[in-house]
Amino acid sequence: MDLYIYYRVDCAHAQALRERVTAMQSALSQRCGVATTLKRRPEAKDGHLTWMETYHHIPEDFDAILAQAVSQAELASLIDGERHREYFMDVTSCA
Repeated sequence: MDLYIYYRVDCAHAQALRERVTAMQSALSQRCGVATTLKRRPEAKDGHLTWMETYHHIPEDFDAILAQAVSQAELASLIDGERHREYFMDVTSCA
């Protein structure tokens, strides 16, 4: 299962957010063995950028681990609105 999380950030907070999320994802990758990425849309809209965190092959208990990491990184202070979460799974095909 893979997890995609997207949210909006004021352009003034972009550098701080990048630093915090990068550090958080590095720790999560070491702790849980998940592959991570951090992306953002290339253009700003209304002074905000849309960011996306991805976590690939997450373990069963990852939601609780991630919630604790987000709290410790104090991401809420940099994000405008909610962190939208979406889960996707690989589709296997029959031969």
